[in-house]
Amino acid sequence: MAETTEASGRAAGAPAPAAVPGPGHGRDAAGAPGPGPTAPTVLEVLRRLDSGPRGLTEAEAEERLARSGGNTVPGRRPASWPRLFVRSLRDPFTAVLGCLGLVSALVLAWGAASVILLLVAVSCVLRASGEHRADRSMAGLRELVATTATVLRRADGEEAAAAREIPVDDLVPGDVVRLGPGELVPADVRLLRSSGLTVHQAALTGESAPVAKHAEDTPGRTGGGVFEQPQLCFQGSSVASGSATAVVTATGGHTRFAAAQDRYPGPREASAFDRSVHGISWTLIRFMLLTPPLVLMANAALRGRGLETLPFAVAVAVGLTPEMLPVLVTTCLARGASLLARTHGVIVKRLPALHDVGAVDVLCLDKTGTLTQDRPVVDRAIGADGRDDPDVLRWAAVNAWWTLQLADLPVPDALDEAILDAADEDALTAYDGTAAVPFDPLRRLATAVVRTPGRLGRHTLVVKGDVEAVLGRCVLTEDARERLRGLAAEQAGGGVRVLAVATAERRARTRAYTPADERGLTFHGLVTLRDALTPTAADALVVLTGQGVTVKILTGDHPGTAARACRDLGIPVADDAVLTADRIDGLTDTELTELARRTTVFARCTPEHKARVTLALRDAGHTVGFLGDGVNDLPALSAADVGIAPREAADVAREGADVVLAEKDLTAIAHAISAGRHASGNIATYLRVTLSSNLGNVIAMLSAGLLLPFLPMLPAQVLAQNLCFDAAQLAFVHDRPHPSELRRPTVLRPRELLRFITGFGLLNAVADLATFGVLAMALYGPGTGDDEAAFHSGWFTENLLTQALVMLLLRIGRRGAEGRRPGPVAWAAAALAAIGLLLPPSPLGPLLGLTTLPGLYYPQLAAVLGLYAAGLLAARARYERRHTGDADGR
Repeated sequence: MAETTEASGRAAGAPAPAAVPGPGHGRDAAGAPGPGPTAPTVLEVLRRLDSGPRGLTEAEAEERLARSGGNTVPGRRPASWPRLFVRSLRDPFTAVLGCLGLVSALVLAWGAASVILLLVAVSCVLRASGEHRADRSMAGLRELVATTATVLRRADGEEAAAAREIPVDDLVPGDVVRLGPGELVPADVRLLRSSGLTVHQAALTGESAPVAKHAEDTPGRTGGGVFEQPQLCFQGSSVASGSATAVVTATGGHTRFAAAQDRYPGPREASAFDRSVHGISWTLIRFMLLTPPLVLMANAALRGRGLETLPFAVAVAVGLTPEMLPVLVTTCLARGASLLARTHGVIVKRLPALHDVGAVDVLCLDKTGTLTQDRPVVDRAIGADGRDDPDVLRWAAVNAWWTLQLADLPVPDALDEAILDAADEDALTAYDGTAAVPFDPLRRLATAVVRTPGRLGRHTLVVKGDVEAVLGRCVLTEDARERLRGLAAEQAGGGVRVLAVATAERRARTRAYTPADERGLTFHGLVTLRDALTPTAADALVVLTGQGVTVKILTGDHPGTAARACRDLGIPVADDAVLTADRIDGLTDTELTELARRTTVFARCTPEHKARVTLALRDAGHTVGFLGDGVNDLPALSAADVGIAPREAADVAREGADVVLAEKDLTAIAHAISAGRHASGNIATYLRVTLSSNLGNVIAMLSAGLLLPFLPMLPAQVLAQNLCFDAAQLAFVHDRPHPSELRRPTVLRPRELLRFITGFGLLNAVADLATFGVLAMALYGPGTGDDEAAFHSGWFTENLLTQALVMLLLRIGRRGAEGRRPGPVAWAAAALAAIGLLLPPSPLGPLLGLTTLPGLYYPQLAAVLGLYAAGLLAARARYERRHTGDADGR
């Protein structure tokens, strides 16, 4: 009786399906209307397809298959590994590093060029390999469209048609197929015969309730969109109940499923990750492009040096560059994506999307399958007086049970199953069924006939169905009828589906009962049903709230139904926090952007509405994730910063998404957000540490270069120092961010980062210049060759020691000792400090122009480092206080 779902749901205010019209005009073979007002009959459709009720012959099918092609939906072709590698070269930092490597080669700095180009190659290989693995994982998820279909075929025109299973790819227009409960509709079809047929069209329309379909063969006006036509079923939908025989009208790329996919092929806008990285990249690129000319001009003007300082200028520019950023970003994201796939079955198709997931602060989704299950449960049984009445549920269960038993239905529909689950089984044994009049989508009722307990020779008709249909057959005054209509409307307004129950007593008879007997009924009451909540939804919402993520519902359902589900799960929904599609249509983009901030539920949304709301939220400054599973969700998946789809979603939805979940479960999204913030937190820490340290070193080198009669550090020493620092910072890939970093969206904001690195970079430059003074005191004035080597060695050691301190102390959220064993970053910092102390006096030191330092230098250096560490801690505490205040204010 799933048809009752649709009929009674509409009476209760349930939504009409959101249509995704295909391209073109006029009418196709299925009778889908264009501008025309009528739909063709079955006979007209069969003539147009040159077919008949017995289907095609094998020869006709083979000829049509050769002419029209296989019944396969065009899919996105995964990019090859070489193409992914070339695409990864578009990253701004990667391109700048490549240019610096070429400049280094032009000035014959082969060591620097080799290191830089090696980093570029490693980064591109890692990124291409990670995305190629994700594409291969996605190749195993194409499972929406059926693999076989039951078709009627004949060996020749004289033989009787025989049913057999064939691969769904071999279906052609004109084939006659059979559909049963649980089967997927293999192509676009026109119904020839049907019995109690309802189908799920959520993949196409977003409507959660099954839709009644019937093979109506009378020409008449067609209303609504193509998906509302009762005689048509479409590829991508599935049979909820009943059975049917249908003729195939369109296959492959000509189906509505494929047309909806082709309608939204537009390129995605830049994601949160792309915008952040590009902003940071171009800020640093400007610095790097200015550095070599400034170094050359300053040395030429003040020291009379010419092009011999070009290698040093290039080395300084390289020193400002976070050379390991492409490698570290790719490694962090690839590691997080790999852990997600192994532990939670979540596939990240595009590595930067993992950062976008971590940055999400608004998550848009439909309620069905995430907040609610795709099945109803009984909410209340209400008598005619508006009070709870268990007898109403008892009569409804009697109807559901005997209709199922006597009407030869394969399985109960979702509403009947919910009623039987809620009823007392012992109460059903008191009734003995004798007949049933099954549900019909035209009269919108189902009737069970039972023997009246304790009264021989009497039968009781138990009628259940659409409220208006039942009231029209009851003996009631007009005032009572209006009062009951108001009661039903009031219940429907609360977000529930409503069924009416009535009975009538008749003299027992052997003659069959018909719909004509459904008259003179006594009204008993209403049964209301709500969507069953997903067991994990409430806990997942608590986790998402703790992560600073706001959930917004974008659904095609009735606003009351969506708001009811939200309130049942503890999501506050004010009266002004519900927006319907008709109101959205009347808003400008600016008005919608402002209103979207405080709206929780967007109801009766078409695909265009979902995409527009998603863009409005992005325009409001949010990083938006969208969870969708149907063709109707494609525009919003493309409009969001990160598109998310479950594994069982439509093929095109999975291919259009950035992240694919094992299940349509908010818990999996919470895990993905944690993984994204873990990776993003490590990337942000790396950027803060390396850029502030590099900026301080560059300022100090430029200043010292103007004050000293020699270069403050040789190009080889600058590159060796950078290589050691970069290698040590790979430990950030395995770092564990502080829990506070996982409680709010992680966004790389260029301006905020620039303020951070400027402040801490200046502090680092002061420490470097203080070291310059210490060296001057320890060496009694530089100027000789030996003093030059000692100066280089002292500064080389100090730089590595300060960089080790920065690695330990600029990890935001780490306050003092954390009561646990040293992690990878601590060990890497210790190794970096050891290299700084041991390399100059080692046998390798002279190869880099380094020498042993005097003993007086080390206590003075320790004093400088102590003051530097105290300054870092004070500045970090001040930054954290301000940062926490800003976050609370947002």
